[in-house]
Amino acid sequence: MKKTLLTAAFISVIISLSSCDIHDPFYYIDNQPPAPPTGIIVLNGDNRVDISWLQNYENDVAGYNIYYSLSYNGKYTMIGSSNNNYFVDYGANNGVTYFYAVTAYDYNGNESDLSYDAVYSTPRPEGFNQAIFDFNRFPQNAGYSFSEYFVVPYDDQGADVFFENYNGTFYLDVWDDTDIQDLGFTQDIYDISYAPTTGWSDTKDALVAVGHTYVIWTWNNHFAKMRVKSITNDRIVFDWAYQLVEGNTQLKSKAKGSLRGELKRMTRK
Repeated sequence: MKKTLLTAAFISVIISLSSCDIHDPFYYIDNQPPAPPTGIIVLNGDNRVDISWLQNYENDVAGYNIYYSLSYNGKYTMIGSSNNNYFVDYGANNGVTYFYAVTAYDYNGNESDLSYDAVYSTPRPEGFNQAIFDFNRFPQNAGYSFSEYFVVPYDDQGADVFFENYNGTFYLDVWDDTDIQDLGFTQDIYDISYAPTTGWSDTKDALVAVGHTYVIWTWNNHFAKMRVKSITNDRIVFDWAYQLVEGNTQLKSKAKGSLRGELKRMTRK
């Protein structure tokens, strides 16, 4: 008897479900995708790019897909997904410019268009807690070569910058084929986004101050930055970053403003 009742109940459910009409005004199919994410920001580091964006306002957003391309209007390839508004591209290579876009998707699998912001990044090597010494006392360890990531003699062909204690006044010096500029106090090495175009030191040196970041335009047309962390009579300790792409002033990534609709990226692979 129990089996018969269960069978009758199952048939009743099937009949009830089959009576539903998709044209019924109370029947709803969600095929509306979320809005494209906005406020995309990228921070380039050493063989990595950190990507963040504003949370979408829709209640049914399930997550986000992250895409990259080697050109703004090129094919965009999905590199990962995130349940929150943050993603790290650990597959980025130093010296390569990447364009990024983000989509939002809901619980029904509807995916938005690619984000409209023109966002790009050129990762570059960086280093921390590097020391160089006063060239008057330690000439073999006074210079630094950004392209070699190495301490060199102050008068070495590869020396981009060297440290000087001149009667208790501290300087960062460069040679005649290199330029330097003090960009003032910063919280960390990431605060300076781009190398300046003017304002280079006429005397080929800059007074050293703890917490200041200095930009160096090297003899072979590359840009580097160094933030001084400590100073003693014998040495300075600094963090640094160096852009591998010749002539590229991008020391930290930056999101440009949205472009016009005709440049909207609609292709993925």
